[in-house]
Amino acid sequence: MTFLSNPIRARLRANADARRAAQADGRPEPDPAPVLKLFNPIGSATWLVSEMDADGDVVFGLADLGFGCPELGYFSLSEIVAVRLPWGLRIERDVHFTARFPLSVYAEAARMMGRTSEAEALLMTIARARDLAPPAIPRLRPARADEPRRSFGAYPDPARPSRKRPNGRGRFTPGSELQ
Repeated sequence: MTFLSNPIRARLRANADARRAAQADGRPEPDPAPVLKLFNPIGSATWLVSEMDADGDVVFGLADLGFGCPELGYFSLSEIVAVRLPWGLRIERDVHFTARFPLSVYAEAARMMGRTSEAEALLMTIARARDLAPPAIPRLRPARADEPRRSFGAYPDPARPSRKRPNGRGRFTPGSELQ
């Protein structure tokens, strides 16, 4: 599997260029969100990548090898690609990963937990403590008073009596709701 598509590679390079430009101008360095997540499918190793050097191999991010001490630093993509796991598996890219917070928030959560975490509540708490504007969370619209209540079976509607009746042993039998 190809870890880096051209759009991902371009975003990683843009983050690295923005950091270098900030250093050259004496401005505070930006804190970009991770662009790429790599993981071990049979272990606990996880890498969150936010920048890529010009050589296309050395990347910067949060590395958690599963030993309880995740850390920020530089690592080589070619070394990660070279890892061979049992049953012919390799390190994989999480194609569904979308970062909602800067890398520093993930790093602080990882230091607190001893592992990389995507626990939304923890990340949101850290972001608020750092006075970062939390990302917008899509909310469901509240039901209007004139809309009927809907029950999807997980929690029965207490206003409607159940039509199912147990048989003599407290079990439901097919067709017992028709009695």
